[in-house]
Amino acid sequence: MKTFFLKKLKRLLKTLAKATLWRYNPKIVGITGNVGKTSTKIAVEKVLSHKFRVRASAKSFNNELGFPLAIIGNWQEIGGYFFWLKVILFGIVQIIFKKRSYPEILVLEYGIDRPGDMKYLLEIARPQVGVITAIGKIPVHIEYFAGKEQLLKEKAKLINQLPATGFAILNADDIAIYKIKDRTRAQVITFGFTEKADMRITTFKTIFSKRTAAVSFKLNYGGSFIPVHLENILGKTKGYTSAAAALVGLVFGINLVTISETLAGYYTPPGRMKILKGIKNSWIIDDTYNAAPLATEAALCTLKDLKAKRKIAVLGDMLEIGKYTAEAHEKVGQLAGKFVDVLITIGMRSKFISKTAGDIGMTKNNIHHFGKASEAGKFLQNEIKEGDVILIKASQAVRLEKIVKEVMAEPDRARELLVRQNKKWLTKRGSYESR
Repeated sequence: MKTFFLKKLKRLLKTLAKATLWRYNPKIVGITGNVGKTSTKIAVEKVLSHKFRVRASAKSFNNELGFPLAIIGNWQEIGGYFFWLKVILFGIVQIIFKKRSYPEILVLEYGIDRPGDMKYLLEIARPQVGVITAIGKIPVHIEYFAGKEQLLKEKAKLINQLPATGFAILNADDIAIYKIKDRTRAQVITFGFTEKADMRITTFKTIFSKRTAAVSFKLNYGGSFIPVHLENILGKTKGYTSAAAALVGLVFGINLVTISETLAGYYTPPGRMKILKGIKNSWIIDDTYNAAPLATEAALCTLKDLKAKRKIAVLGDMLEIGKYTAEAHEKVGQLAGKFVDVLITIGMRSKFISKTAGDIGMTKNNIHHFGKASEAGKFLQNEIKEGDVILIKASQAVRLEKIVKEVMAEPDRARELLVRQNKKWLTKRGSYESR
């Protein structure tokens, strides 16, 4: 019964979404990649909303249910049968009676898990502007693909179908993405730290002290540059996010000065390099939304560059990377083992992290592996000392946001500050929680 209902629901949502786009004809910015989609989406929405009515898909509404839902309306959560009935009725009424408030621009995530996913989403909505954030040497969501090339081919469909009058905005620092720039008839514009990037990020600086966490840098384009300063944010990935959003803004006729001013109000979403105050006057880097190899390495590099009394990394399994599982976790262990003061790992796959860190010379007494997240959380509470900076990261199924809640200074603000805090998620157990 449930399978039958889902099949009918997907078909109906697809039809309603296509009809809605036909009725309102908004411009569409499509974003894909293996890391950084949601952060880029939020930054793009921030920039474009200065001049247009914009809607960005809520949270990670990027699959066959969430994607059409983002087109039909501005819902923040998915519910049960009555919720979907409400959505369907709303969609029908919206098509019959045209609303002036419907967005001029939709910013949509195109999430890919299996072959054919991009084709399905493009059948619903074809963007005029396509953004590919980053893929990395070992991409996440690769377990159902024959290899990296097949996954890249699926992602590239986003820019393959762009019109000749459209724009493909690509990460010049990601070799795999840069190689596919010829697979589109649209105008290609690139961003990155490399000199070959059209929108180049320079003079990147991290500001971190007892009171402040921020990044500052310059965005250089066409002989001009703008300064960007982002508060309560860490990580070079925010440079990429801002550069991609700035290019989208230019495409839609927003000048660089306005873009700089607008980006100053950008915020990082929960669970994505979110800076939180921890117990005992410590700092937490909450990166618990998900974990791809590229993102985990970037988070560790951010931790490495910070000044702190001690640096603690709490790392759980990275999932959905198939045959690359051992290699990816070992690479993380090699990086963490070089500078982390205390390493805490959780889960079967993360054993490769702790073992490799020990193999390259990290003191064994500073490496702690746990089979249950709750045990790791209790250990971390006792281990934290004043002045520590703690990075917490794993794939979403490991649910390490629960550990963040245990060691954050303001646990009463968890619903506001942490990822996966709705009723549905709070009742779900993580991969390494007691049954």
